[in-house]
Amino acid sequence: MPIREIIEGQPVLIVVDIQGGEEAAGDGPQDIPLMAGYDECLRRAPEIVSVARESGVPVIFFQEAHRPDLVDFGRELDGAEDVHLLEGDPGTEISPTLDVRPDDYVIRKRRYSCFFGTELEILLKGLRADTLILIGGHTDVCVHYTFVDAHQHDYFCRVLEDCVAGSSQAAHDASLNAMEYLQTGARRSTDEMLAAFRNWAQT
Repeated sequence: MPIREIIEGQPVLIVVDIQGGEEAAGDGPQDIPLMAGYDECLRRAPEIVSVARESGVPVIFFQEAHRPDLVDFGRELDGAEDVHLLEGDPGTEISPTLDVRPDDYVIRKRRYSCFFGTELEILLKGLRADTLILIGGHTDVCVHYTFVDAHQHDYFCRVLEDCVAGSSQAAHDASLNAMEYLQTGARRSTDEMLAAFRNWAQT
């Protein structure tokens, strides 16, 4: 199999569902399962976004949000998750630590994959994207399903394993292994990618 660079061609950073508004994910009762240390796993997300901006790497923010009448949940409530991330709830807002700006790319999604029922593919074509770098949550749900769809659309995919968090440690680890199975070298660290962004900016 070919050995790929950490960044092939044009990179795009995909920030998946880092939400909660002013409320930390670890505070209070939860409507969806969270692994221990969930917030800590995502603590470097603002740094990653900042360095991507400085390096000229496009950033796309995703926000999972559901209508208050629950019409768009579908089968999502048949599993371990209760009603969550309703439009208008403070916890549904993208985390203010990410410093989302008026001219940023922000996409609201109703389902797990960032590709499903969204304009992501149109945006990626416009950006001439080759490599998608994923951070956020859940590792085993929205990140994993987005990775799989990106893989099947023939993008090079990277997941920053120290800046994603899952519903449980076991599910987190299993999904990271599954993503690495699809693309060798997909699992990367934040420090590796920050260095790669800065090197890419100089090319």
